[in-house]
Amino acid sequence: MAAETTNEPDQGPVRQFSIFVENKVGRLNELVESLAQADIHIMAMCLVDTTDSTIIRIVVDYHERAEQVLIDHRFAYDAVSVVAIELQSEAQLKDVTSALLKAEINIYYVYPFLSRPNGRQGLVVRTEAQELAASVLQRHGIKVIGRGDVAR
Repeated sequence: MAAETTNEPDQGPVRQFSIFVENKVGRLNELVESLAQADIHIMAMCLVDTTDSTIIRIVVDYHERAEQVLIDHRFAYDAVSVVAIELQSEAQLKDVTSALLKAEINIYYVYPFLSRPNGRQGLVVRTEAQELAASVLQRHGIKVIGRGDVAR
C-alpha cells in the first residue's frame, strides 16, 4: 500500500547525508550495497564529482539505521535537514522557485527523489533557511513531506 503524504511534516524534517568518498571505481557501489544489506533504501540521490573526490548526497527511508551503516563502514559524512516536497506535476516547479524568490530565500541545490507514491514527483531542496523555506512553500500550497513520509 502506498504511503499517504500530508501537508504537515511527519516526525520532523527529512535528513540528508552528504558522504565524502575518494573518486575511485566501485565506491558508490560499496555504499549502495552496504545500505541495501541493512535493508535501507535510497529514496533520493545526487552526486557531485571533482577530480579527487565525490560528494554523494542521499535521502534514505531510515536515517538512524543508515547513520550506523555509514559509521560501521567508515564513510565520512555530514547530515543536515533538507526540505522535501511532493509535486503534482513538473509544472509546479515554477511555483516553488517563485515562492522562494518572493521570500528572498536562496536555493543552494535541488535534486529529485527516485520514487514517490502515487506517481508524484518529489524534490529535495537545500536552502539558506530550511524552516522558513518549508513554511513559505506550505503557505503557497506546496506539499512539504517529513521523515515519516519518506520511510517505506
